[in-house]
Amino acid sequence: MCKECGCGHEGGANTRLQFIVHGYTEEIAQEVEKELLGMPGVLYVHIHAHDGETTVDYNPEKTKLGDILKALHARGLDAIL
Repeated sequence: MCKECGCGHEGGANTRLQFIVHGYTEEIAQEVEKELLGMPGVLYVHIHAHDGETTVDYNPEKTKLGDILKALHARGLDAIL
């Protein structure tokens, strides 16, 4: 079972990204978190709006990094990978 979400997935094809995003407000961070969690293969998202620290666990076979970055850029946010 996955430690973060309890989904039953153990290891495998998932990728964990930790990066900084500039431009979050509390409201935008919540919207982004909800949108990313709605993408196929995204299992975990955690955002610290105050400093921009963003963590995303996802399956790159189902969602591409470019899709995650597009969601951020659509809101005028800059991700530093």
